[in-house]
Amino acid sequence: MKVLLLNGSSHRNGTTFTALDEIARVLKSENIDSEIFQLGNPELRDCTGCQACKKIGKCVYDDIVNEFVEKAKTADAFVFGTPVYYAHPSGRILSFLDRAFYSGKSAFEYKPAAAVAVARRSGTTASFDVLNKYFTISNMPIVSSTYWNNLHGNMMEEARQDLEGLQVMRNLGRNMAWLLQCLDAGRKMGITKPEKEEQIKTNFIR
Repeated sequence: MKVLLLNGSSHRNGTTFTALDEIARVLKSENIDSEIFQLGNPELRDCTGCQACKKIGKCVYDDIVNEFVEKAKTADAFVFGTPVYYAHPSGRILSFLDRAFYSGKSAFEYKPAAAVAVARRSGTTASFDVLNKYFTISNMPIVSSTYWNNLHGNMMEEARQDLEGLQVMRNLGRNMAWLLQCLDAGRKMGITKPEKEEQIKTNFIR
């Protein structure tokens, strides 16, 4: 089993990485493989709603979004980490996830997921809420912890001093490993994911 973790920060080894690395360490101790996918700072397009992905099976802008979706197809669970900018997730991770989920939704469905937000001081709960909405529209079980999945610090050294936040990350890792083991046991017993009804859209209702 493997968990794919997304570092939605432009900084490869900053505070967001610190949170994800703490989770990855616990996953390793639970014999769960993991990979931290670095969003970094390459040029990244927004979703333009062109619908081309419905025809070609991937985003028309062939960049790291398509690379991530390919990895997502073989991953068993996800953790999406973001820094906090003006009390919301980074614009980069939102553009990234808009395109990833729109073009590759089936790669994420019915797989556990968790959101992590990192800030100097505040804005984490609002950012945490935004990221969770990607999961709740995609049939994804949400993994929780002993507090909201937030870590505080302006630099890595400061984040390392948030002992409660780091504990929350470790408990999140343990809960993720436990849920994956439960799902694996269920599959071995012949329990399959539920069938979806054909989607009904009532967007004409106001």
